Amino acid sequence: MLSFLTNKHILIAMLVAPILAVLAWIAVGQFAGEKPHKAQPGREYPLLEQSNCRYASGACDLVNEDFKVRLVLDKTADPVLVLSASHALDGVLLSVGTPEQNLPPEKMRPADGQGLEWRVLLGRVPSEQERIRLVATSSGTAYFAEASTLFMGGDLPGR
Repeated sequence: MLSFLTNKHILIAMLVAPILAVLAWIAVGQFAGEKPHKAQPGREYPLLEQSNCRYASGACDLVNEDFKVRLVLDKTADPVLVLSASHALDGVLLSVGTPEQNLPPEKMRPADGQGLEWRVLLGRVPSEQERIRLVATSSGTAYFAEASTLFMGGDLPGR
């Protein structure tokens, strides 16, 4: 019934085939995959919303390779959204609203002299249906993102 397992050629082939498949997958990625490159001035790049943006984590990370932005809601009486960046930023535009709304963006204000921390007064805690849209510029390169407001949590004033 399992006589094919006694043939050493078939047994070796069954052991080697998965290893060759994995090596082929890695080789295709190396030769045909997209190579990371430095951000070009004047170009736009998306920031990917990380999983902590989709639940009440207290922070939302937006990432593109080594360029990282973190959003945190300052839990004061007047809600302030704080943005911390891995690279010095030239400016940040931000709007908060439902996907159907086409709100004009607000400029965030630098909170330090290096351009690594930015703040904006929201006036109210956004609802869970609203989204954050932002554009951050650094050295002539624009990074854009749209993120959930769920990370702000439910135990904040105004909820």
